[in-house]
Amino acid sequence: MDFPNPSYVHIIPGDVNRSDLGLSPEEYLRLASGVDEIIHCASDTSFSEQKRDQVKKANVENLHHLLGFAAKSNCFCFHHISTAYVAGKRRGPCPEAPAETFEYFNVYEETKHRAEKTAANFCRQHGIQLNIYRPSVVYGHSRTGRTLRFNALYYPVKTLLFLKNLYYEDTLHKSGKNAKKMGITFDENGRAHLPIRIETVPESGINLIPVDYFTDAFSAVMQTQKNGGIYHLVSDKNTSIAELIDYSQRYFNISGMQAVCPENMHPGSKNHLELLFERCIKTYKPYMKDERIFENHSTRGVLNTHKISCPEFDYPMFARCMQYALAVNWGNN
Repeated sequence: MDFPNPSYVHIIPGDVNRSDLGLSPEEYLRLASGVDEIIHCASDTSFSEQKRDQVKKANVENLHHLLGFAAKSNCFCFHHISTAYVAGKRRGPCPEAPAETFEYFNVYEETKHRAEKTAANFCRQHGIQLNIYRPSVVYGHSRTGRTLRFNALYYPVKTLLFLKNLYYEDTLHKSGKNAKKMGITFDENGRAHLPIRIETVPESGINLIPVDYFTDAFSAVMQTQKNGGIYHLVSDKNTSIAELIDYSQRYFNISGMQAVCPENMHPGSKNHLELLFERCIKTYKPYMKDERIFENHSTRGVLNTHKISCPEFDYPMFARCMQYALAVNWGNN
């Protein structure tokens, strides 16, 4: 997509935590007079219930500050970046329509849903067109693997690699007693056997999109759709947990992991390693059995015109993402 010449971009520092956006009255009015569209993408993506107040403030309360600014400006279209997961604990098809749910897997889904309703009510009252964009799980750049964040897709994989390395050190430099307790073994080539079963269901999967597809799709919709609407920026195909397990084992030289149906996980049958892994990734556990399918009829109509399609999340794509993650030490460099 074509973007404005950088010479026309003016950076104005502000603070969405404040009703005046951290601007002086003069700056506020001057900025408002020159605005005709607003893109709102500031949010807190934490799933933690312990951070409820923080997430609520970032995703709902601070939205009021920007909407107030929109009402005082010449804004005719408000572009709100939401998430496909406002669908909450829904199963099956999720349409590009207002989400009607009162059950969520975490505070992030809940507050993003509330933010959508807040924006819709406000924009309706003030005669402002509202575009809502709902991306699914965004990972790194499709060609380079580059990303600035290592949550979502990355966190369970990082946890898996941490456990492998932890018990490899135990085997090499200690008695290996802890590794044996977990049922972990290593062969002469350093290949780790990690007996981890992950609960999933046959129709489940995770919808993954690369960040460059997200920006291209968003730009195409934003530039052409000015009358308001809801748009799912998603992949046409979910990636199953079994596929993610396969990719992880191939790339990190691991065996022993498998996806299993809940009925095959008998109560009390989980081993020590499975219990430890579950505790580490508990906030992501509901997504291992995610049966939500995001419809994207409206979005696809726009993107087909621009010949924009979502790259497949295959093994080479996974490898690029992990190669970058390791090169920057999961963002700690």
